[in-house]
Amino acid sequence: MAQASVDININTEEFVKSQESRVIPPLPQSPVPSPQFLVPSPQSPVPSPQSPVPSPQSAMYNCLINWLAVTNSSDLISLLQFPFMQRAIAGAVLMGILGGMLGSFVTLRQLSFFSHAVGHAALVGVALGVLLQINPTWMLLPFTLIFGVIVLYFIDKTDLASDSVLSIVLSGALAIGIILTSLIQGYRGNLMGVLFGDILAIDATDLMLTLLVLMGGSIFLLSSLRQQILLTLNVDVAQVQGIPVQLYRYGFVVLLSLAVAVAIKAVGVLLVNAFLVIPASTAKLMSQNFTRFLVMSVIIGSISSVVGMMVSGIFNLASGPSIVLVQFLVFVVVLIGVKLTAKVA
Repeated sequence: MAQASVDININTEEFVKSQESRVIPPLPQSPVPSPQFLVPSPQSPVPSPQSPVPSPQSAMYNCLINWLAVTNSSDLISLLQFPFMQRAIAGAVLMGILGGMLGSFVTLRQLSFFSHAVGHAALVGVALGVLLQINPTWMLLPFTLIFGVIVLYFIDKTDLASDSVLSIVLSGALAIGIILTSLIQGYRGNLMGVLFGDILAIDATDLMLTLLVLMGGSIFLLSSLRQQILLTLNVDVAQVQGIPVQLYRYGFVVLLSLAVAVAIKAVGVLLVNAFLVIPASTAKLMSQNFTRFLVMSVIIGSISSVVGMMVSGIFNLASGPSIVLVQFLVFVVVLIGVKLTAKVA
C-alpha cells in the first residue's frame, strides 16, 4: 500500500508539471465586434477630415454643402457683404463691359489671334515685374502696350502674313516668359493665378485701372464710332474719305493691349482671348445691325462675367475658367436656339 501511495504522488506531481509546461493556443477571436468598435483608435487607418488629398466624392460633397449653405441661408445677399466679393463683382462688370465692347471690333476685324498673342506675351511682363521687384500690374500695362504696337509695326513693314508674324512672336514671347518664370524662386505657386486668373483677388488698384481703361476706351470708340465702323468694313473706302487709318489702327491696338493687361487678373493669360471673342460671337448670332451687336456684346460680357464669378466664389473654383465656361454655355444655348428658330421659320 505504501508503494502504491508513492507512485500516485509521483504521477500527480508529473501531471501538474506537464500541465504547467503546456502552451495553450490563443482562443479564436469572436466574429461579433466589440461595443467599442464605434470609437476609432488614434492609430485608426481612417483618414482624417483634414486629409491633404481629398477624394473626388468628398470634394463634390463639400461643393454641395457650400452651395446649400448659401442658397438655404435667410439672406442670399450675405455673401456680398464681404469686401473681396464686392470688388470682384465690380471688376467683373467693368471687365465684362470692356471685353464686350472691344470684342465686337476684334471679331469683325479678325484680330482674335492678335489679342491671343498679346495675352501670352503678358507673361513676360509679369515675370519681369517679379524679377525687378515691381508690382506686376504696373509692369504688365506698359509691356503689353509696347508689345502690341511693335507687333502691328512688324505686320505692316514685313511681307509675311499677319498670322505668321503673330505665331512667331507668340511662341518667342511665351518661351521667354516661361524661362523667366522658372528663374523666380518661390513664385511657381502663383503661376496658376497668372495663367487662369483670380478675380476674387483684385484690389482697389486693379479696379481703378480697369475703370480708367474702360473710360478711355469708351471715349475713343464712341467719339470715332463712324470712322471705326467704316475702318472695320472697308479700309480702302476709309482711306479715300480721308480718315487717318493708321492713327485709328494704332489707337485701337493700344486700347486692346491695355484691355488684355487688365483682364488677365480676372481670366488669366490662357483664356483672355476667349473672354473677348465669345461674348461678341454670341451677340453676333442675335444681331442684325452693328448697334444691336455692340449693345448685346456688352450685356452678355458683363452678365456672364458676374455669373461666372459667383459660381467661382460659391464652389471655390478658378475664376477665369468659370467665367469663360459660362460664356461658352451661353454661346452654345444661343447657337442651338438660332438653328432651331431658323428651321422652324
